[in-house]
Amino acid sequence: MQSLFRDRVEAGQRLAEKLGQYAHRNDVIVLALPRGGVPVGLEIARALNVPLDVFIVRKLGVPWQPELAMGAIASGNTVVFNDEVVSALGDTNLVDQVIARERVELDRRERLYRNGRPPPDVHDRIVILVDDGLATGATMRAAIQALRAQQPKKLVVAVPVGSPDVCEDLRRLVDEMICLATPEPFYAVGMWYQDFSETTDQEVRDLLQKAHQFQHDSAEDTS
Repeated sequence: MQSLFRDRVEAGQRLAEKLGQYAHRNDVIVLALPRGGVPVGLEIARALNVPLDVFIVRKLGVPWQPELAMGAIASGNTVVFNDEVVSALGDTNLVDQVIARERVELDRRERLYRNGRPPPDVHDRIVILVDDGLATGATMRAAIQALRAQQPKKLVVAVPVGSPDVCEDLRRLVDEMICLATPEPFYAVGMWYQDFSETTDQEVRDLLQKAHQFQHDSAEDTS
């Protein structure tokens, strides 16, 4: 099976080519889903010369089958459920336990990645929401719902690769959906990258610092 992307950097660069209309606008922000979405998002933010931040979402996996998502939790404590999976479990206590555990991790990442910075204000802004791919779509769906509550001017989802059904389903929830490739059969996101090595917490911090430095330097150049 042939890979579509060398790595997340190339994927972000190719996505940025489809987002040129949003370049150099002060009402645009790129929000990346950590961890794998951040290197993709950095390339987009650089190319468009717009800010980058993170929007943190945690998948709620079935304990004995973690890859099976029964939902997701996002910044702001928005919880989205996969009703079919939750109904099959039939144990609300188990669901509550998973939510509590993932909320702890979500809060940890908020503190770690933001380094004291407040979450960005997205009200009346164009938000480009980025990840490295879409499999079940549970985390992206939670992010969309949480961001909608903050009333952005426009919500764009941009991913390099995704399940055809999921990309089509999410298209109805956002103002614009960019999915560069929807291979079938899909299998998994990592199948379509030559290098799909894990992005660490430290790499996320470093990439966000690079993005902030880039924005600072760019602002000084135009002042």
